[in-house]
Amino acid sequence: MDLGPIGAAQIIVGIFFRFWPVWLSIGWVMGLSFAFRKRLGLYGQLFDSGAGILGIAICLFWLFTAIFATIVAPLDPLAQMSMMKNALPGSIDHGTKQVLLLGGDRLARDVFSRMIYGSRVVMAIAPCATAFALIVGISLGLPAGYYGGRLDSILSFFANLVLAFPVILLFYLLVTPEIRELSFDNWLSEATGIGVSLPRSLAAFLFLLPIIFFLTLFHTRFKHRPDCHNPLIGLTALIAGWIYAGLVFDADPLGFVHIDPNQLNIFVAVVLGSSPSVFRIVRGLTMDIKTRDYVAAAQTRGESPWYIMLWEILPNARGPLIVDTCLRIGYTTILLGALGYFGLGLAPESPDWGTSIKDASRLLRSFIHPALPPTIALMSFVLGLNLLADSLREQSMKD
Repeated sequence: MDLGPIGAAQIIVGIFFRFWPVWLSIGWVMGLSFAFRKRLGLYGQLFDSGAGILGIAICLFWLFTAIFATIVAPLDPLAQMSMMKNALPGSIDHGTKQVLLLGGDRLARDVFSRMIYGSRVVMAIAPCATAFALIVGISLGLPAGYYGGRLDSILSFFANLVLAFPVILLFYLLVTPEIRELSFDNWLSEATGIGVSLPRSLAAFLFLLPIIFFLTLFHTRFKHRPDCHNPLIGLTALIAGWIYAGLVFDADPLGFVHIDPNQLNIFVAVVLGSSPSVFRIVRGLTMDIKTRDYVAAAQTRGESPWYIMLWEILPNARGPLIVDTCLRIGYTTILLGALGYFGLGLAPESPDWGTSIKDASRLLRSFIHPALPPTIALMSFVLGLNLLADSLREQSMKD
């Protein structure tokens, strides 16, 4: 079938060579990892199974694609080219002589470049939002499982309350303009210039927990070693406060830490929606592990409860948490795609995969539909994470 000025074979070869920095990076990382796998602990054990190797390769592929997006993508993902609207794969822009390897979309933008830059959106949001959700869930799940009683009942009630709420409706409410622009304190907004919206208020609370977590982590470990304790606490407070001000209030004086309001809304939605599930996992693991002999030994030594939770219980709960984190990043990626497809995620011109699928869904084409590349990208990344999680689960069970 005639696709355009260049044929299917040339398109495949062209796409393959566009990824040259990705192939080199994957080969270098996996080669070194395989050579030193016996020294790399759980990560090195993943190379003992085909599923683990494939999962690592797929995840590395999209990671390096995001890193080298400016090299891999031939065009600006937002650039519109005249006469390239709904162009077939292999078409050539007569003005720039640039080949559109996967064709153009309904706004004459390069489908291939948008797919590549879409990986940056996923890599910037999904792992980071999942990490925040993980820390929030751990910060609340550890004391709930360790102390039990009324604290456990209160925290479990709020976790179950969020879990009982329909997830897609929860995300819909948090990213809907009418909700995210809702202001609770007009005089404060006028005085500071900072809108006190519902997502921003939730972010101010949720993003505070990781700061408390790391300060407590270092304090309990090094409180008897002032030479390590004071620098670590001071540096953590400085860096965390700087990031907190930039993320929550967009008030970084240096202008380095900044997050788009739409991305902040998605961050808050993911953290709020995922934290209760992590909380329940950590709570259950803590209730089981706190009965072990090494916990009793730490209590006998006179260690503080938070030291026991962070340095005795949490390290021994890392296996299930690592597996859950891989799966949760995949769920977040699917969620980003769903929000983008329904127009509730990032800006309408964003190259994220969900938005690209939505934009292409209105076009009828019998061969290499514009929605196919971002769909395959999303599916392959989630597949890689699932393979990685399965391999991690198998290795954790062996240990």
